[in-house]
Formats: sequence, structure tokens, C-alpha cells
Amino acid sequence: MELDINLLRDSLRRGNSDELATALKAHHPADLAAALQDLEPSVAWDILHQAAIPRQAAVFGYLDPDFRTLLVNSISQQDLAAIVMHMRADDRADLYRQLTEEQRETLMPALAQAEREDIRRLAAYREGTAGAIMTSAYAALPPGISASDALAVLRREAPNKETIYRAYVIDSHRKLLGSVRLQDLITAPAQTRVSALMKTCSYQIRVDEDAEEAARRIAHYDVIALPVVDADNRLVGIITHDDALDVLQAGATEDFHRVGTVTHLESGVGSASIPMLYRARIVWLMLLVFGSIFSGAGIAHFEDTIAANLALMFFLPILISSGGNAGSQSATLMIRALATGEIGLSDWTRVLGRELVLAMLLGVSMACAIGVIGVVRGGQQIALVISLSMVLIVVVGSLIGMLLPFLLSRFRLDPATASTPLVTSIADATGVLIYFSIASVLLNMPA
Repeated sequence: MELDINLLRDSLRRGNSDELATALKAHHPADLAAALQDLEPSVAWDILHQAAIPRQAAVFGYLDPDFRTLLVNSISQQDLAAIVMHMRADDRADLYRQLTEEQRETLMPALAQAEREDIRRLAAYREGTAGAIMTSAYAALPPGISASDALAVLRREAPNKETIYRAYVIDSHRKLLGSVRLQDLITAPAQTRVSALMKTCSYQIRVDEDAEEAARRIAHYDVIALPVVDADNRLVGIITHDDALDVLQAGATEDFHRVGTVTHLESGVGSASIPMLYRARIVWLMLLVFGSIFSGAGIAHFEDTIAANLALMFFLPILISSGGNAGSQSATLMIRALATGEIGLSDWTRVLGRELVLAMLLGVSMACAIGVIGVVRGGQQIALVISLSMVLIVVVGSLIGMLLPFLLSRFRLDPATASTPLVTSIADATGVLIYFSIASVLLNMPA
């Protein structure tokens, strides 16, 4: 059933709280969050306030961070505290990070001590680390209890845990010993010890490791959660598959922005202001404008060659765009391969050899196609210049696109900075020099 936000607004205006509560209960929290974000924060809260507190907390977890911050300003301290108490541990830690210092000081006294300590602990981890996205709501079992006792523990703790499909086995010092599946506990004889059912956790991550690495391990091992441990191998939390998906999505969005030479956006494109979008785009565009001056300087240097052979100008856009396109393809493939870990810095020589062979094949194929047009348009000499230029320009453009991400990674910079516009600008300037240098030599014109 599709959510009609106008129906919610009409119910609110008529004061029909029963109808409003029924509508709020009938839809998924994610759909409610998406609909409420189209309203003014005060109106959105008036509607959401009609739902039960657990429902409010669930919707809060799906709200866009910027809108959630605005919504907090429309909520009383008592209402906000009640919502936070029912939120997932990782979601309320995220909310805490977004609050101002004044809002934090107002909120924290209204929470129970256990919740305050949990929020402060989770919010203390550096952004972008495994600790920053983990939750403390995991199921833990001691190794010495029986399967029937373990099921009783999970049955009792299930309402407050992120997942109970896999419980983590820890000793008295909270050191991670292994994990056990709910399925194995259910099917095992009642008196079987958890230690006999558990399996060693070959997949885990340190709390200070990169969050994207955690997401990659979840995908690699195909598990619903990844245990997070400290330096002493003590279990401190878990990262669930849905949080890992959020990390991968955020990382992919950031990489797309960098590939398009767009700097960091503080919010989504839909909610970003014109000044924010301007700041995100202008820096690289200005740099690329000055970078294009090198192409213009190259053309100016070969004015005599161009004046004596005007047919060369007909092929200039074709050749230059071919080099830029080849470089962009190479850069895109390398950036993605480096980001996913498919290749590493040590693989650059192997990749270089393969890229060189491939670029030669591509260049020769494109040269054959353009050479025919060269004969018709300017004669055999022009066709030879164009064909040789095409091969060299495609090879050089491809190598630039391949090597630049490796070079950036070598200096611990994001390889996504080797964006399509940047590679194209470098390939353009290089292509101009290659094209007119070959023309000057083969057409017996002084450079």
C-alpha cells in the first residue's frame, strides 16, 4: 500500500489521531521517513508524535541526518529522550554525534546511566572506523552453558539485540572465543555445551580498522554480522550487514563525486543548497581551466605547421578526444580495482604490461578506422600523420589513466582523485604535443 503524505496531513488537520496512528502503523518506517522529509520539521513531528514511541524511534533511524537534526529542534527534551531510549545503539550514537553541545547537555541527563555510557563509548570512535559504525546490541554466551540454557538466554535478550541468529561466545574477560548459530542451538541435543557447537571466528575486525574494510569482509564471508574486537581481542560490538551496506553506499557516492571532480558534499544533492554545490564544484573546474592552457600553448607553438596544413585541424578534436576517452576508461577501471582490493600497489608492473599491449591494440584499431578518412580528407601524408598520432595518443592516454591512480595511492592519496576530467585534461595537453610533433617531422615543417 502506497503511503499518501497528504492523507497524513489531512488527518492531522482534522485532529483525527486514531486515523493518523493507524496510517503510521500500516507503513514501513523507511517509507514513513521518506514521506516526512518532504514536510516542514514541525509538521513532520506533529504527525510522527501520534505514533507509539518504538515506532518513532524506528522512523528516526531512517531519517536523513540533516533532516533529523532539524527535527530534533521541534522535539521536547522528554520526547527526545524517550525516542533515544528505544533507538538502536548505533543509530543513537550517530544522532548524538549530530547534536550540538547544548543539545547533548540537555539530552544526556534524561537518559538512564547505561544508555549514557553506551552512547558516549560508541560516539567516541573516530569517524570512518569500524568502531564508529558498530552496535553494542549483540548476543553473547559463555562457553560452558548448555544449548537449552543458551536458548533461554537468547529468548530473554532477543528484544534488545540487533540479531540473535549468531551469538558470540566470550570468556569471563569478554575475549572472543568463537560464535554459534541459532540454528545449531535449536537442533543440538539440549545438554550439548555451547563450546562444542561454536566455531572459531576467522572473520573479525579491530575496532580502529577502516569501516569500508569491515563492509568488504562482510561481503567476502557472506555473514549477517562481523564481530569487532579491541587490541586485547575483547568483543566490543558487531557490525551488521545493513550498516555495512550504508558504508559501501556512502563510499561509492564519495568515489563518484571525486571521479566527477566534486569535493565533499555535507548533504545529499537533493537537499544541498546552491552555495554548497558551488563550493563543491568550483575549485576543480578552476584548476582544470588553467590546466587547459597547456593545450592552447601547444597549439600556439605549432602555428606554422597548422597554417601550412589546415587539414590537420579537422582531425584535432577526434585525436584529442580519443586519448582522453582511452585514459578515462583506464582510470575508471584502475580506481575501481584499487578500491575493491582486486589489485594492489604491488601489481602495477603486471598491470602496466597488460595495459600497454591492450592500448596498442586499441590504438591500431582506431588508427585503421581514421586513416581511411585521412586519405580522403588530406592525402597519404596526412593519413600517415593521423594514424601514427592515433596509436601514440591512445597508448599515452591509456597509460596516464592507468598510472595516475597508482601514483596517488603510492602517496596515500585517494586514487579516485584521478578523475575523468583530470585525466582528460592531462591527456589533451599530451595529445596536442604528440600530434603536431609528428606532423612537423613527417611533413618536413620546423617545429
